[in-house]
Amino acid sequence: MIIEKKNTQIIAVIALVVSMIFWSISGIAIKQALTILPPLTLIVMRFTPSVLLMLVIGLMCRKSELFSLQRVSRRDLPLFIAAGFCQPFLYYLLEVFSYSALNSPTIAEALLSTSPLLAPLFAAVLLRERVTRNNIIGVLISTIGMLLLILVGSSDFAIGSYWGVLLAFAAVSAAIMDTILMRKIPDRYNPLTIIFYAQTVSLLFFYPLWWWKEGGSDFRFLIFDERFSNYELLTALGCVAYLTVFASVIAFILFCYALRRVGVTQANAFNNIRPAFTALWMLLFFGEQMPVAKWIGMVLIILGLFVCQKQEKLKKY
Repeated sequence: MIIEKKNTQIIAVIALVVSMIFWSISGIAIKQALTILPPLTLIVMRFTPSVLLMLVIGLMCRKSELFSLQRVSRRDLPLFIAAGFCQPFLYYLLEVFSYSALNSPTIAEALLSTSPLLAPLFAAVLLRERVTRNNIIGVLISTIGMLLLILVGSSDFAIGSYWGVLLAFAAVSAAIMDTILMRKIPDRYNPLTIIFYAQTVSLLFFYPLWWWKEGGSDFRFLIFDERFSNYELLTALGCVAYLTVFASVIAFILFCYALRRVGVTQANAFNNIRPAFTALWMLLFFGEQMPVAKWIGMVLIILGLFVCQKQEKLKKY
């Protein structure tokens, strides 16, 4: 029993690390795609095919327990609707406005990376989830490393509108609420079913907003707009394809799988390694150098995750 639990823990950690790797690249892909695509158009182009892809997988794997699309009961439907509203819809919406309201993208990224700090509070209050001393110490160590990684070497620390700060924390709260809602969904539903319905619900909110804000963004401009070269168009579409398959389907399913096995606090702690992986990709593929303080930050992030995952021994009386 103990060995089985430990194996489950190892698989969950691997799933979390892989999902964070995929999401760490998604920031670079989003930045590249936004050079051509409006924000809401990018979101719609990203999540519409991801929902269709999951639908195809679910229909092709009807006999599989892991990859079949299960029927959702009316009693559980409100949880799926609330989860889809919190994320992707509300989180991505608040994230976009927070970036526009804050002067520094660095400050925005730092604020949006605070979910590991807030997750234990949400989990303890709403789920009665036990938060251990190791969880708290590990999250604090990892967060210090994350701040070193993001803030060291940045030249612009002007905050800008304080509404931007509030919107960033609202976005983080929406993301944490999404993890709590996914944890509350009964265990009989597999991760593919949960993510499929959550993203489908989010699109029902996104489509009207997209049509109103960006006029439906006629996709034909991608082909006929002479301002963009074929290379730029193909790069943008390649980024959208990556976001669809790896960031919106595989990463979300892996995170959902792990979340339901290790809990909200430990799963959210892994969000701190996303900036570390992003910095590593920028170094490897774009030659962006990192000062010593950023390497120290990466070490602290990894150390904090080890501490966070360490099980405390029960005291004998």
